[in-house]
Amino acid sequence: MTLSIPLASDETLNPAARRLLDAARELMECGDSTVTMTGNGFSDRRVEPVPAGRSPSRSLAPTIPTLHILASSRSVLRDGDPLSLTRLEFDLLLHLVAHPRRVFTRLQLLNAVWGYEHAGVRTVDVHVRRLRGKVGVDVPLVTTVYGVGYRLADDARVSIDRSG
Repeated sequence: MTLSIPLASDETLNPAARRLLDAARELMECGDSTVTMTGNGFSDRRVEPVPAGRSPSRSLAPTIPTLHILASSRSVLRDGDPLSLTRLEFDLLLHLVAHPRRVFTRLQLLNAVWGYEHAGVRTVDVHVRRLRGKVGVDVPLVTTVYGVGYRLADDARVSIDRSG
């Protein structure tokens, strides 16, 4: 696989773009790949071949665990294993999953999940952090929309069972 990123010789990269390029280079180095960036002081670079004992065709991307919400019993399963969520963590997850692709402000989440606005809006941040921790860092679940609030991640694998 080859990744080629053309850059103008007078183009300068901001720190975020440089980190992105470094991250792309690291991902490419995981397999038998070539990273080529031209201009801006970058040079061609050949990555070492795949180490012995590892198949180059093996997918390097981990499988994303699936969450299954059982609404009637107020329980959540992660790949079949139960998760221990508080009432508010469960309600927060259920609300976000019920409204995919919608961004909610902290105040909107306080109204919808907590039922009032009197708690500090940072309460939402704490519950999101705890929910992410319990579900696991390998599960894309809640995306932070900086300066706005939170939404369900686009690649979240969550299903809701409302029967029962």
